[in-house]
Parts: sequence; C-alpha cells; structure tokens
Amino acid sequence: MQIMQSIGQALLMAFNMFWEILWPLILGFTLSGMVQAVVSHQTLARTLGDDGPKSLTFATLFGITSSSCSYAAVALARSLFQKGASFTSAMVFELASTNLVIELGILLIVLLGWQFAAAEFVGGILMVILLALIFRFTLTPRLIQSAKIHAEKGIMGRMEGHAAMDMSVSGDSFWQKLLSRNDLTAISNYFVMDWASVWVDIVIGLLIAGALAAWVPDTFWRIFFLTNHPTLAKIEGPLVGPLVAIVSFVCSVGNVPLAAVLWRGGISFGGVVSFIFADLIILPILDIYRKYYGWKVMGYILITFYLTMAAAGYVVEFLFEALGIIPQNRNVVAIGAGIQWNYTTILNIIFLALASILVIRFIRTGGLPMLRMMGSTKHEMPQEHAMQHHDR
Repeated sequence: MQIMQSIGQALLMAFNMFWEILWPLILGFTLSGMVQAVVSHQTLARTLGDDGPKSLTFATLFGITSSSCSYAAVALARSLFQKGASFTSAMVFELASTNLVIELGILLIVLLGWQFAAAEFVGGILMVILLALIFRFTLTPRLIQSAKIHAEKGIMGRMEGHAAMDMSVSGDSFWQKLLSRNDLTAISNYFVMDWASVWVDIVIGLLIAGALAAWVPDTFWRIFFLTNHPTLAKIEGPLVGPLVAIVSFVCSVGNVPLAAVLWRGGISFGGVVSFIFADLIILPILDIYRKYYGWKVMGYILITFYLTMAAAGYVVEFLFEALGIIPQNRNVVAIGAGIQWNYTTILNIIFLALASILVIRFIRTGGLPMLRMMGSTKHEMPQEHAMQHHDR
C-alpha cells in the first residue's frame, strides 16, 4: 500500500509539471514550426561550407530556427556534413538547435524563471565560440577525414527520416512564404513531427523528475551538491551537471523538468545550465556519434563538448552572480502545484485548441504517412518528402 502511494505521489508530481509546461511547449513548437516552414535544408547546406565566422553565424541562426529534437539535430548535422558543410559548422548547428531554440527558452522562463532562459542564451552563444576555438586548434585533417569516411557509410541513428524531411514552402521572400496559403500545412507538419520526435523524452524526463522529487530526500541533494559549502558547490556544479545528464538518458526539452528538480535540490546556477546543455552527450547519442563518425571522433566530440559545457556553466555562474541576478528562491511551483483555475489552465485550454487545429490540418493534408517515415533513411523515403515541400 505504501509503495502504491509512493508511486502515485511521483506520478502526481510528474503530471503537475506537465500541466505547468503544456502551453509553453505548444507555443514553442508552433513558433518553431513557423520558422522552419520558411527555411529550407538546401539553404543550410549552401551556407555552412567552412568554419569561418560567417558560416558559424549562419549555423547558429539556422540551429536556433530548427527542431529541438536532439536525435534529429544530430542526424541533420551529419546530413549537412555529407553535403559539404564543414564539420565545425555541423557541430555548431547541433549545439544551437538543442540549446538556443525557441521552445527551450519559453519553457525555462515558465518553469524556472527568466534568469535561466537568459543564462541558456548567453551560455549557448559562449559555447559556440569556445567550441569553434577548440576545433580551430585541435581538430586535425586526419580526424575530419575519418569522420567523413564513417559518415559516408550511412549507418542509421535515430530520427533519420525526420531530419531528412524538408517541408518548407516555396516563395520569393520571407513574408511571402510565411503568409502563403499553404504555410499552415507546413507549420502543422513541423508541429506534429517535432512533437512526435520528442514526446518520449518529455515523458521520460517528467517521470524521472517526478520520481526524484517524490522519493529522494532533500538531505541527499544537500550533501550531493555541497550546499553547506557555497564555494565548493559553485566549483562542483558545472562539472557534475553534464555527468548527471549523460546517465539520465533524457535529452532535448525533456531534461528541463529534471533540471527544476536539481535546482530545488541545491545544484548551483551554473550546474543547472551545464546540465541542460549536455543533452548532446547522453549515452544513446554518444552511441550514434560512434556509428556516424567512429570511436575516435566520438571521443573527441565527448571531450570537447563536455569542456565547453562546463566552461559555459562557470562563466554564466560568475557573470550572473556579479550582476546580482541569480535567483535565491529554489521553490519550483510546478513540482507541488496541481490543476487550479488560474492563468495556466486558461492558457492550456487556448493552446490545446490551437494544437487541435494543427493536428487536424496535419491529418487532413496527408501527414500521417510521414509519421511512419520518421525512422527511415532518406533513401527509403518518397522523393517528395525527402526534398523540399512545395505548395499544394
């Protein structure tokens, strides 16, 4: 009986967090779909051919406008690399597409506060710069050639089909594309496909967060995160944050609820930021790097990504402390609050209606077959979905 009550408490906390983040997720994926609908994959490949400042800037901007699914970002990065993008630009695109996307920022604001969203943006830009510098001095032509040879083998990872689908609409200008009569179809496609690609991570993240919040006592977190030693806690946080992420198996926006639990438990501000950054080095994705690029390049990515994530966490910690804007309140409302008649419930109802419109549009315009192709290779996909999606 006690076990059942404990499980029920964990599930209740997971649902409470889900209810709190529902409307931000719908809003974020809708805005992301609007941007993806006007930027084609062909445009990406043409502008990321080297590791100069211009290409890296475009890699960052394109990453910000892409899907937040870590698996799709990794698959698309390999595709861009195969089509001629530099390895550095492909990796920068990866970082931006999971750490600087619209939906992540909205989710952080709602669940943890604007300071965390600002830290994620500042830290993400800093991480791009650090990674480019590290690659410039340590990435050898032999390592790039090894990555290229393995990438050309075309070994499957996850979400290959989703990464290969280019459903952007055609048009002469940005506004012409955005306001075209078929833009709603493209937005609905991206909205549903992005949800389909990350819902497992969101559910796992909520369940883990709910279990940790319900079952792990506060005394454990205080000891683990050295809360009685503030200086040591600041040193430990950015180092241990990515390590927790690596073994949590949760990526993309799904790790934000877990970040909220870690923050309530006492991890440092920089530790939260580095934990969220580390969705690209969790164990399943490291295995995909091994398949895509080989063992040596996988190890190189792990080491360089970890160093940049930890370094960004430290810089954000001390910068925001100097500015006096690190939150002092560690209470996370979403962990304990239930459904109430408040602005959250009203916004959830409104955005659920919006989601329903997009899902219905997706189904009525023949989108269901695309869901079955999400795990396919580009070669297994019909040509009209592998290439640019034109107005219909």
